[in-house]
Amino acid sequence: MSIRPWFALRTTSVILLAIFVFLPMCTFAQVDLSGGWDTIRHEDGPERGMGPEIGDYTGIPLNAEARSRADSWDAEKWTQPEHECEPHPADYGARGGGSMRIWADANPVTLEVTAWHTQMMWMQPLRTIYMDHRPHPADDAAHTWQGFSTGEWVQDMLKVTTTHLKEGWIRRNGIPRGDKATLIEYFIRHGNYLTVITIVNDPVYLTEPFIRTSDWLEDVGYKTRPSTCIPSVEIEHPKGWVAFHLPGENPFLDEYSQTYGIPEEAVRGGAETMYPEYLEKLKRMPVPPKKTTDRDKQ
Repeated sequence: MSIRPWFALRTTSVILLAIFVFLPMCTFAQVDLSGGWDTIRHEDGPERGMGPEIGDYTGIPLNAEARSRADSWDAEKWTQPEHECEPHPADYGARGGGSMRIWADANPVTLEVTAWHTQMMWMQPLRTIYMDHRPHPADDAAHTWQGFSTGEWVQDMLKVTTTHLKEGWIRRNGIPRGDKATLIEYFIRHGNYLTVITIVNDPVYLTEPFIRTSDWLEDVGYKTRPSTCIPSVEIEHPKGWVAFHLPGENPFLDEYSQTYGIPEEAVRGGAETMYPEYLEKLKRMPVPPKKTTDRDKQ
C-alpha cells in the first residue's frame, strides 16, 4: 500500500471515530435542568397559596359540563380522609406551592440523558420523563397522578408529552380535568430561572387548549423538605357522605364577581374570555353591586 492511500484511510478512520464519539455529545448535550428550584411566590399567588376563589373561571376555555361540575364543588372535599393526601397531578404540579427538584439518569459511556426526574415538595410526588423514545402505553393502561411522560429536545427546550393522567383539576376551585387529557410541557432555562409552559388538551372538559406558564428560581442551597401526610378525621360526617352543592344552591358562586365588581358572565369563563377582543364586550356589560367584605369595614 502506498503512503497516500494509507494516509487517506487513516485520516478517514480518524474522522469517522470523531463523528461516532462527538455526535452523541452534539445530539444529547442539551441544557442542564438539574438542581433545586423555588417557586416565585408573588406570581399567580392564589394558585401557589391558599388557592383561587370559588366561582372564578375567568380566562379558562371550559365547557358547560366542566362549569356544572365546578359549580357543585365543595371545598369540604379536602376534609374527607380519602382526599386529604392527594398530590397535585402533573399538569397542576408546577402551579402548586412548594419547591421542585430535578435530576437526570445518564448513560455512563455516552453521557446521553435517558430520563429526567422531578419531585415536588407538596406530597413529594415522583415523576419520570423518559428520553429513550419508548412508546406510550395502551389507552387502557393504568392512569396515575403523574401520568406517563416522554421527552425530546426542541432546540434548547425540553418538550414533554404526558398521557395516562387520572382525573384531576384545572384549578383548585372545582374546575375538573378529565382522564383523556394530554399534557404538553416546555421546560426552558434562562440562567438561574426556569420557565415551565403547560398546555392541557382535554376533549371532555375544555373547548380549546389551556396554556399556563410558571416560573422558578434556582436554589443553590436546596435541601429536600419532607412533606408527609397521614389521613385523619378532621370533621365527623355520616358514613357515605360526599361534599357537593346541588345545582343553583352553591352560596359562594357570586362572591368573586360581587367582591371585585366583575360582570358575572365574564367570571363564568369560556374560550371567549381568553382573548383581548373580549375586553370590548366586557366594557358593555353591567357591573354587579360590590359586596361589602370585612376588609372594607376595617
